[in-house]
Amino acid sequence: MKTLEELFQHQIKDLYSAEKQLIEALPKMESNATNSDLKEAFASHLEETKGQKKRLEEICEELDINPNGEKCKAMEGLIKEAEGFIEEAGNDDVMDAGLIAEAQRVEHYEISGYGTAVRYAKELGHDDIADKLQETLDEEYDADQKLDDLAEGRLNEKAIS
Repeated sequence: MKTLEELFQHQIKDLYSAEKQLIEALPKMESNATNSDLKEAFASHLEETKGQKKRLEEICEELDINPNGEKCKAMEGLIKEAEGFIEEAGNDDVMDAGLIAEAQRVEHYEISGYGTAVRYAKELGHDDIADKLQETLDEEYDADQKLDDLAEGRLNEKAIS
């Protein structure tokens, strides 16, 4: 990569791979959650993630790039960690608290990635693309806040006992 444009396109492909992997992982997180509000949060974010993937496909079309071919190793690692946790959780309350922690790691990674992509898009003059990426970034912040609210709303306290 020799230009900011090439780096930006790489970032978009990486985010696309991350969203594809997350679409595969969220149903497993939902099925292992025991709290109904947490299950709903995962189901809701799955639908939102599908929309984010579609938005990235539109961006790739605008940039005339193929979104496939890139593998987001960071998301792969985050998902493997979550899967490992699921196998080790000893009770329902710990499962839910841990799933929130794993999901927030994912959200924080996505917030970082989309924040960078928005900045690059603006610097490169891709204002419409920056707006689409900002929409996704806002959704990621909202998802993280919902997880925070669930954790603070007693799920972590239940896991203490």
